[in-house]
Amino acid sequence: MRNAARIARRELRGGLRGFRVFLACLTLGVAAIAAVGLVRSAIEAGLTDQGAVLLGGDAQMEFTYRFATPEERAWMEERAERVSEVVEFRSMAVVGDERALTQVKGVDDLYPLVGEMELDPPFPLEEALARRGLPGAVMDRVLADRLGIGIGESFRLGNQNFRLGAVIVREPDSITGGFAFGPRTLVHSSALGASGLLGPGTLYETEYRLDLPAGTDLAAAQAEAEAAFRDKGMRWSDSRRASPGVERFVDRTGSFLVLVGLAGLAVGGVGISAAVRAYLEGKIATIATLRTLGAEGSTIFLAYLLQIGVLTALGVAAGLLLGILLPLAASPFIVASLPFPIAFGIYPAPLAEAAFYGILTALLFTLWPLARTESVRAAALYRGTGGGGRPRWPWLLATGAVAALLVGGAVAFSGTALLALGSAGGIAGALAVLALAALALRRAARRAARSGLARGRTALRLALSSIGGPREEAASVILSLGLGLSVLAAVGQIDANLRSAISRDLPERAPSYFFVDIQQDQIDGFLGRLEADAEVSRAEAAPMLRGVLTRINGTPAREVAGEHWVVRGDRGISYAARPDETARVVAGTFWPEDYQGPPQVSFAAEEAAEIGLKLGDRLTVNILGRDIEAEITSLREVDFSSAGMGFVMVMNPAALQGAPHTFISTVYAEPQAEGRILRELASDYPNITAVRVKDAIDRVSEALSAIATATAWAAAATLVTGLVVLIGAAAAGERGRIYEAAVLKTLGATRGRILASFALRSGLLGAAAGLVAILAGGLAGWAVMTFVMQASYRFEPVSALAIVAGGVLATLLAGLGFALRPLRARPAQVLRSSE
Repeated sequence: MRNAARIARRELRGGLRGFRVFLACLTLGVAAIAAVGLVRSAIEAGLTDQGAVLLGGDAQMEFTYRFATPEERAWMEERAERVSEVVEFRSMAVVGDERALTQVKGVDDLYPLVGEMELDPPFPLEEALARRGLPGAVMDRVLADRLGIGIGESFRLGNQNFRLGAVIVREPDSITGGFAFGPRTLVHSSALGASGLLGPGTLYETEYRLDLPAGTDLAAAQAEAEAAFRDKGMRWSDSRRASPGVERFVDRTGSFLVLVGLAGLAVGGVGISAAVRAYLEGKIATIATLRTLGAEGSTIFLAYLLQIGVLTALGVAAGLLLGILLPLAASPFIVASLPFPIAFGIYPAPLAEAAFYGILTALLFTLWPLARTESVRAAALYRGTGGGGRPRWPWLLATGAVAALLVGGAVAFSGTALLALGSAGGIAGALAVLALAALALRRAARRAARSGLARGRTALRLALSSIGGPREEAASVILSLGLGLSVLAAVGQIDANLRSAISRDLPERAPSYFFVDIQQDQIDGFLGRLEADAEVSRAEAAPMLRGVLTRINGTPAREVAGEHWVVRGDRGISYAARPDETARVVAGTFWPEDYQGPPQVSFAAEEAAEIGLKLGDRLTVNILGRDIEAEITSLREVDFSSAGMGFVMVMNPAALQGAPHTFISTVYAEPQAEGRILRELASDYPNITAVRVKDAIDRVSEALSAIATATAWAAAATLVTGLVVLIGAAAAGERGRIYEAAVLKTLGATRGRILASFALRSGLLGAAAGLVAILAGGLAGWAVMTFVMQASYRFEPVSALAIVAGGVLATLLAGLGFALRPLRARPAQVLRSSE
């Protein structure tokens, strides 16, 4: 050990020459993972630190379709110092003929319990909402601009006129409301009485924000509330996790981007391995001398392993520093772009995760070339015949153990085993495919160089001979550039297919509008009005209630279904005497039309399979505070992708008899008639809310665009690492090209012909990397769209052609950048120095 350390120390005195690519690859990979992890931790810390502000109180009790009962209100007031009541629902804001969907929030005098409402002009909220002839209201600026109204002008919600008192600059609890299809309008709850918007069965939610005494045990308070009211449809949240949906999204997105960063680190591993191989080849004389002097193979291996360890520590440290500086430098832009607080800082956990990945990746890609030196004979080294044969089996096992540890760490850190294992398998598979492609390319190049294709084309024959030669340039280029381009190709294919499914396929089957909150005494007139309209091709309607699936066979639903979306929050429920034409019964039997027996439920087949439900299982659903236990008697095939009506649960009519409810309707109409239909229906039925499907699609498209942009940036980091490896491969091959150019000049080749040969070589390698990337990216896109998104896949050619062009351009620039010295070299000087 002492001798190995002494040798390593003396070798390192020579500086870092030969390890620049090693350090650059490791630094970039670690920096990308650290930066993503720090941003994720900053968001999570911001959500935690500002939990009470985001929630609007220390805790919140939420109910659907109803206000709290006197018993529930008394429980809150007994334990909280202050209780604020908020009611939320969707409605239409109307100014003349202009109508726009809005998310309405009715508040009391205590709102907001925590945080500040920022308005423009900067009035206090109570002043902006004060009644001056008309009750006041505040709304998002985008809604005011869409309606064309200014401060002091009026608009209508339902049957009630309101005066715009100010526009909202910042709403402290905005993100806890989840995904909203319309901008915010905020009014005082007392002004909603005459609006007609909160009738029986109307879709609304009430939230009771609690200002608890200091030191209150939130976990104990939650347990007490759930024990008392959970079966009445109450949902609890508190400042420990003010916005679980945002946290879940940030965590999943961050984990995915870290795994994309691992692909970049894998690309860097190719460069690391190539750099170590090139360095050891340059140390042949040194290693031979040590072996001649009696050094054992294990001593030499340990000496160079120590060197790699020091350089790895240096690269990881530089990557962590860069990963810290990048988010801090971009923090003003990130803070301005996101609607929730972010607490930037230095968090140990993501830095430790990045260091873990960096160290194991460096070890994984250096063990093989290092282990080969152990079995090399000194005589073979002095003859310059290479760096040894296959490593001994213990080193093969060690390499496998490091790979397993790396994958296990990815699973543990990501928290989503399936995603981590899939990503690891994808990266390993892509590297295997790229390695096979490099081998196939070399063989094909050798055959093409000897075929009639290259006859009379000197530059092409030289390029093909070089690609098929013994040097590792082809493998390094295909592996490094190909993997980076593969990630970009996959992102491009998935993004294009998602946008295509939304913008092209969905509108062909999607309705023009959803209408909600149609009262029972309005539905006949509503449908009759639409059936008489020649420009309406179809109108469908169904009764609509909302309920919470609380128990499955007597067991709490979340203990059975985990975090499945069906048991997260309340879900739409309907009733029907016979199955809908669009939902085919695939198992069991639908109840008879005149059935009056115990409650039965028909469940969506796909969701039932995901949860593990079967015919005969008993579900407890809480609707309006009342528990209804029903037996699953049939399973239906429900197509939620059509944007039409679809219910996970449909009950027999007698089960919900007497429950207050409204109707939901979908309307299919000619595009040019949509505006007229909306104006006429809104005028006749002011309490009804219309959701334009195109607007909803636009909101989803915006969210997808943001995710695709973030993924593309992460993929770009992978590509940058690939370019570094590409430049390193070009630099490593410069010595060989100098000798090659000298021989060709001696044989009469001109500089132009030699340059053409170099350019063709680089272009062919880049095109090959691009074509392999298209294949790998297309397969990845198909797999994600087919198995994850469960949508159709179509190959998108524009991004594919851009990938090939990018590969050719990158290799051309790197190859030609290192072609100048070979072209300037004097043949006599080069050939003499090689003797």
